[in-house]
Amino acid sequence: MYAFKLDFFLAAACLASSVVAQTKLKIMPLGDSITEITCWRTTVWDDLNAAGVADKIQFVGSMTNNPQNCKGNSTWDMHHEGHSGYLAIDIANKYLVNWLSTTKPDIVMFMLGTNDVAQQNKGPTEILAAYTKMVGQMRAVTPKVKIIVDLVIPISFGSSNTGITALNQAIPAWVKSTTTVDSPIVIADCATGFPTSDLRDGVHPNAAGDAIISSRIFPVLLKVIQESLGTATTPIAFTA
Repeated sequence: MYAFKLDFFLAAACLASSVVAQTKLKIMPLGDSITEITCWRTTVWDDLNAAGVADKIQFVGSMTNNPQNCKGNSTWDMHHEGHSGYLAIDIANKYLVNWLSTTKPDIVMFMLGTNDVAQQNKGPTEILAAYTKMVGQMRAVTPKVKIIVDLVIPISFGSSNTGITALNQAIPAWVKSTTTVDSPIVIADCATGFPTSDLRDGVHPNAAGDAIISSRIFPVLLKVIQESLGTATTPIAFTA
């Protein structure tokens, strides 16, 4: 009798724990090497922890590597979909559907376009077409997905920065035409005032650059999380 009750309560506890885990907001950090081999995700997680929401969220993605040996102030969730060398165009055409079907994120935040510009000299029209395709894929899996698109940080070699600047200038109009009430898209401005001296190799941020990126992403992500949790004091709105 007592053994049966104990088994029942243990099973109930496991079920309750599973339900709690399933109700966490799933956030996908999506991008290229600026997402994969940098430390800004660590700092963002620490800031979310300090804001009291880390226990309500989880980062998701097929990757858990930490090539820069990033260390935060709290135990951070290392899951992500940052893939070095990947183009936005290739992610849209080849990979994202499978990544989304596995994780079904509630929030996707991405910075993409550096490799499209630097490797293949793609222009804003082609890159934003890839963005649009990705958004469609996200909404097909999670109709009310919330999306954060980062303005792309500059790079310090060749003429590629001209292409990145053109992309960043085109993003606000793209957001305004693509955002919806049910699936809003908002901007995290990681580019404005970002000095190329804060790049460790001309492309990837050093510690100071990581700090800039995290300081631009965190407040936007926190607001999106609060909106998703029903604790936001103001609704999400498009801002250029």
